[in-house]
Amino acid sequence: MRVVIAGGGNVGTFIAEDLAKAGHSVTIVEVDGDRVAAAIQSGEPVGVTWVAADACEVSEFAQSGVAQADVMAAVTGDDEDNLVISLLAKQEFAVPRVVARVNNPKNEWMFNEMWGVDVSVSTPHLLTALVEEAVSVGSLVRLLSFEGGRARLSEATLGEDSPSAGKDIASLDLPRDSSVVAIIRESHVIVPRGDTVLRVGDEVLVLTTPEAERAVVTTLLG
Repeated sequence: MRVVIAGGGNVGTFIAEDLAKAGHSVTIVEVDGDRVAAAIQSGEPVGVTWVAADACEVSEFAQSGVAQADVMAAVTGDDEDNLVISLLAKQEFAVPRVVARVNNPKNEWMFNEMWGVDVSVSTPHLLTALVEEAVSVGSLVRLLSFEGGRARLSEATLGEDSPSAGKDIASLDLPRDSSVVAIIRESHVIVPRGDTVLRVGDEVLVLTTPEAERAVVTTLLG
């Protein structure tokens, strides 16, 4: 897979290193020429190509080979830049999948398909969700959103009064636009099947649409 990352800071470099180790072709686009020169001289991360260019400018962005990318990740420290880069990647270079970093949670509402963003990642919101996930029993905690919010990955920890406890998944009246994708039980991950019986204390990961979310809550938690 060919990946172009806009932003050569700590986040972009870390992502690039992981992807390169996994065997993907990775290019980092960084506007700071000195940073690019230093990275090339050090040879870090190994196997990553660096391009000194402004990804907010079409002609410069094109130098990175973004037109041939399978995925483009805009991970600079500036939300405005990430939006512009995402829009260019989608509209000018037709990148199939665009992932964008949200620095200020208040800006998350803008990171949608209108700006070319397929998946947005807000670190503060994700940390909040993980904290809630660790302490919340009997409530649905939203972890991630996909496709501009049209799909959501949420987690529900079943309490003593959960109507789904003791039932197998096939017998649950879950809406068609939802699916139980994993169950975490006593620190073990269970890949669910129709005959998998839910227990009190299970952490149930559900992929759902916004419209089906309320019905999922009622079915799993009451």
